[in-house]
Amino acid sequence: MSKKIIISLLVGVLMSAAALYLAFRSVPLTELVAYLGSIAYLWIVPSVGLVVLAFVLRAYRWQLILKSAKRVGFRQAYHPLMIGFMINCILPGRVGEIARPAILKKEQSIPFSTGIATVATERIFDMVVLIGLLAAVFSKVAQRTDLNIAFGGWHLNSRVLEGAAGAMIRLAVVLLIALACLAFSATRRRVVRAIEASMGFIGTKIRVLRPKADKTSRFLIGMVEGFAVGLGLVAHPKRALACLGLTILIWALSALGYWTFSLGCPGIHLSYIELTTVMVVVCFFIALPSAPGFWGLWEAGGVFALALFGVPAKDAAGFTLVNHAVQMFPVILLGLLSALITSANIWQLTFGGKKADPTADKSQRSVVHEHS
Repeated sequence: MSKKIIISLLVGVLMSAAALYLAFRSVPLTELVAYLGSIAYLWIVPSVGLVVLAFVLRAYRWQLILKSAKRVGFRQAYHPLMIGFMINCILPGRVGEIARPAILKKEQSIPFSTGIATVATERIFDMVVLIGLLAAVFSKVAQRTDLNIAFGGWHLNSRVLEGAAGAMIRLAVVLLIALACLAFSATRRRVVRAIEASMGFIGTKIRVLRPKADKTSRFLIGMVEGFAVGLGLVAHPKRALACLGLTILIWALSALGYWTFSLGCPGIHLSYIELTTVMVVVCFFIALPSAPGFWGLWEAGGVFALALFGVPAKDAAGFTLVNHAVQMFPVILLGLLSALITSANIWQLTFGGKKADPTADKSQRSVVHEHS
């Protein structure tokens, strides 16, 4: 295991431990155990069904994104996707995102750089929808004038949430404009020239930094070209709209899974929109570095979000803990099944798949030019 993975794991464990402390510090263990015993676990069945359906749609969306690079069957998209998400659930650093393009390269001869670009494109769709949802739900919650929530030394009121919602809307607009600019070859060339000029200036003025400047320049240009590849793969308007629609449906189903499970949980009497708020807040919490499986940050995000709606800490902690398992364990089991079906070597994909594809730059540039 590499030094970076070990450091990532240690940082994640520390953050998860701190988050677990914040989430459960006010909940006596006996009360938590009693609450866990009061849950109607039969509601897990439809909730798990919704989780599986959401991942089926994710696989279909990825298949659409891959279409311009190479037509792949649904199963050829589904198995790498489930293996990647399974690895994200059991290992730190979201290294599962590397496994997916590694499998595509091995099984479908799709360049590693192209695979990475398609994964990045997926994340762009998810990010835009989640930011939009966060702005919308925070705007709704912010209408409560009596809101004043204390969590881990922070205090949230309607004014803070209104500011957060406005910032999220502006961030979404800036993100969309920036991505749209990268989709056009003329704008992209200007960005590349700006990077080369700035890094070249640093390397010229401070000669000792020239190797670092050159390396940074190549890295930044590679990122720009990588995103351009991903955007080019969904440049067809109908396909882009289909991917956006699928993304909205994926997150709607995920929120429905939260709401369905809540029907069996005492004290969680929230609407679908309110549980959507909980899901979105959890997603932003687990974007931070954490231990494998997002343990700790998931619970902290859930307890905090449920506090916005007056749910007692005991009920919030019990619901969030079990719902975390409901959302995660099916993904791990399906990923392991996909690994068995495809005979994928998880260790090699995780720690060997990071090695750069020797033809990556060449393949990436050729695809960029094709879609310019």
